[in-house]
Amino acid sequence: MSKLTTKLATSALALALAVTPALAFDIDKLSDDDREAFRAEVRAYLLENPEVIMEAVAVLEERNASAQATADFDLVTANADRLFDDGYSYVGGNLEGDITIVEFVDYRCGYCRKAHDEVAELLKSDGNIRIIVKEYPILGEASDLSSRFAISVKQKLGDEAYKLAADTLIKMRGDVTEKSLRKLAKGLGFDSDMILDHMDAPEVEKEIATTRALARDLNITGTPSFVFHDEMVRGYVPLKGMRAIVKDKRG
Repeated sequence: MSKLTTKLATSALALALAVTPALAFDIDKLSDDDREAFRAEVRAYLLENPEVIMEAVAVLEERNASAQATADFDLVTANADRLFDDGYSYVGGNLEGDITIVEFVDYRCGYCRKAHDEVAELLKSDGNIRIIVKEYPILGEASDLSSRFAISVKQKLGDEAYKLAADTLIKMRGDVTEKSLRKLAKGLGFDSDMILDHMDAPEVEKEIATTRALARDLNITGTPSFVFHDEMVRGYVPLKGMRAIVKDKRG
């Protein structure tokens, strides 16, 4: 049995003992001999019926998942304006869509790159989804430079140019430097001096800091992380999974 399973099994057994009427007594009030006898009986029962441990683990995991979902729902509700109407994040897809997806992204994150094309396919094939992108650089200097570049493009040239820059950055290989970003800007037809000079502007810094504060308040520590309408999903979700979540949200 793995350490994780053992830990879960111990917690599950404690939970089972706590909620079972027949065993609803204070074990600390037993004599040493009675306590030892009780523990021996429990051990013998579990050895004879090991499936009970996994059944208890399953119940515990289900309860934990339910509690987490409820806590996340409350977090999304409390931070709805910051998530869905912050006034600065890129908004794409169907702006009148019945489902909104918020994605926290880092351009140097392998799973963000993997999710990128699948999110694009979801938006294309569904046609009724609004997407909001939050720049959340957490993987070092290259991530920070990439996000600053993308935000600079958005602030100076608008959402259409931002989408072009973001789609290019997420597929970019090699080192991210001032030289490579200048080359990227020129390749996209942007004024490279204007974009690079603005990367350290207070407005760019403020956007990154504001998104980081939101992520902290939502207990988001990795990328990609998503909010599907009112549900938090931390981590990569394949296209099939995203479609299932969207279908569930529509009822």
